This record gives sequence, structure tokens and C-alpha cells, in this order.
Amino acid sequence: MAELGAYRCIECNREASELYRDYQRGVLRISICNGPVIHLEIEEAKFSQQHLLSSPTFIFRKSCQKPVDKYIEYDPVIILINAILCKAQAYRHILFNAKINIQGKLCIFCLLCEAYLRWLQLQDSSQNTDPDDLIRYAKEWDFYRMFGIASLEQTSFIVGIFIALWQMRPEMLKKKSDFILLLKALLLSSYGKLLLIPAVIWEHDYTPLCLMLIKVFVLTSNSQAIRVTLNLNQMLPWLAIFIGLVLENGTVCLFQKMGWNV
Repeated sequence: MAELGAYRCIECNREASELYRDYQRGVLRISICNGPVIHLEIEEAKFSQQHLLSSPTFIFRKSCQKPVDKYIEYDPVIILINAILCKAQAYRHILFNAKINIQGKLCIFCLLCEAYLRWLQLQDSSQNTDPDDLIRYAKEWDFYRMFGIASLEQTSFIVGIFIALWQMRPEMLKKKSDFILLLKALLLSSYGKLLLIPAVIWEHDYTPLCLMLIKVFVLTSNSQAIRVTLNLNQMLPWLAIFIGLVLENGTVCLFQKMGWNV
């Protein structure tokens, strides 16, 4: 049996020590969320008839008595569909219970997709069709430059989110593992950028609209990932994303002032 906290219940976000129990001979039983009661201490303002005072409040949260993770017996396609629908249960399964570690490769591939889109738009705006080797080298260098710019913009966006959450809820990011988990959640939830390539390949009059919808979908996925990872309400993740976008746009303005075409 794993230590408590190795997994999470996808329904109530409680820590769990196992997802299923193996009774041998092919008999498996999904674990039920029925651990001990959690005591949460929260600083809360209470109104009384005489005065306003601030005192610690204890909340007793019972287990949900549901399967810890029903997705362990689901087909990956079903899990992906639920993730696309931004269901919190699917996000908890992917982030806490599935032990997926492809966020680095996924991030690089998404940046390549974004760099290719920008590079293609840059080539469309250029009227030079000279096949000279120097021209081809310049075009190749433009792609590397777009990749670097996309990487810096993504870094600025993530840094802005971390700064915002650190200022609003510093208790949520006390340990290094908290930062790593949140970074993993943000990178994995940016999988929607992979849709940039089909949107460019099947180009049509509605391509700009498709690109805008992809951007909205990625931001919505990022918001849900932050909410699930830190167990926040819906407002704080969007506020953090807004600050991340401000810092990202500030980086874009800096590049434009330097004379770079982004």
C-alpha cells in the first residue's frame, strides 16, 4: 500500500493511499473514498451583533464514499473527451493519479506548432520568392526566431500566473513540489495548441475565428488546471490568467519596440 497522499479522490480531492486493491487471481476492487475526517482551519471573518472579529474556524469534511478514481477502468479516449469538456474529475485523474510525465515534450511540440503558425504567416506577408540559398537560410532563421519568441511569451505567461497566485494565496505554494505540480498542470493543459496545425492546414475564411477559439479553449483549460491543482474557486484562476496575459502582452510590446516582427 502506498503512503497517504500518493493519490487523490477525483470527486472530493481527498488524499488516498491506493486506487484499487488486488486480491490476486485477477480480482481487482476499486478503492472507495472512506478515509478519516479532515480538519481544515481557516481564518474567517464573523459578524456578531456587537463587533466584527476574526477567529479560526474548523471545518469537518467527510469523505464522499465514492470510488477514488473511476477513470482507471475507462478507455483513454473517454478520459480525453472528459478532459476536453474540462471536467474536474478528469483533470484530477490526469494530474494526480495517472502519473503522466510528458509535459516537457508536449510543451516543446506546442511551441513548435505556434512557431510554425507565426512563421507561415510571416512568409505569407513576404513577397520575395527568390530561391537563392541566402534567402532560404534567412527564412529558416525566421522559424528559429519565432520559436524563441513563442518560448519567451509562454515563459512570461507562466511567470505572471505564478506571481499572481503567490501574491493572492502564498500558503498554496509553500514547497517546491507545489510549484512543480502547478507547472506540470499548466503545461499539460496547453494541449489545445496542437489544434493550431489542423487549423492552418485546412485553411479557410474562418481560420482567424478558429485560432481565437483555440486560444479561448487553451485559457479555459489552464484555468481548470489551476483550480483543480490548488483547489481554488473559479474566480482566482481567471484573475491569475489575466495577470499572466498582461505580462505576456508586455513581452510582445517589448519585442515590437525592438523592431522584431512577432
